[in-house]
Amino acid sequence: MSCLFCEIISGVIPCEKVYENEEVFVFLDISPMSKGHTIVTSKIHAENLAEGTVESALHLMNAVYRLAPSIMRAVGADGYNLGMNHGVCAGQMILHTHLHIMPRWNNVLRTFERTHPSSDELAEIAEKIRFEIESL
Repeated sequence: MSCLFCEIISGVIPCEKVYENEEVFVFLDISPMSKGHTIVTSKIHAENLAEGTVESALHLMNAVYRLAPSIMRAVGADGYNLGMNHGVCAGQMILHTHLHIMPRWNNVLRTFERTHPSSDELAEIAEKIRFEIESL
């Protein structure tokens, strides 16, 4: 059985990539819970955090630490939720270790409902995020 995120990382399935290095691959969620909802995933396949390595977990958190401020600037957010579902019973839909960065705004109701922006809207957001990341 193939892994959706492995196929995205390998380029088989297109995405709005915002960042990549040797350890992590970062792209926009196609059904985001907020504008700029970004997925940070390990390039090494492990179904969940416990099946990966400590080094892999540290690479994920390093990417969040470095990229979340750029994502917030790109979409004008005041904060963000950082989420990880560990196992199907916890809501993990893709069995490949990943974190969600979900930008949030003051005075805007925080929900975890998925939205369905157009591919043009996602491309515009991704470009803004890439610009902020490149400005580091």
